[in-house]
Amino acid sequence: MGRPPTKPLRLKDGFYIEVRNKGSKSGIKIHRESEEKMMRAAKDFHKSKDVIILGEAKNGKLLTEKKPYVPQD
Repeated sequence: MGRPPTKPLRLKDGFYIEVRNKGSKSGIKIHRESEEKMMRAAKDFHKSKDVIILGEAKNGKLLTEKKPYVPQD
């Protein structure tokens, strides 16, 4: 066993969503290259998970605010 990493993670350029189990406080970030692919992934995960759209990341920083995913049906 080693020690845990201390360096903060740097986000790749692209679009991110956060996927959580329903009612959970923590989740995982999922990266997609385009906004269209990100929205498709959010739609797929929305059926069984809570999805939060984190938005676009450039130079390791998120450019937009977090917002919950609402289907456009």
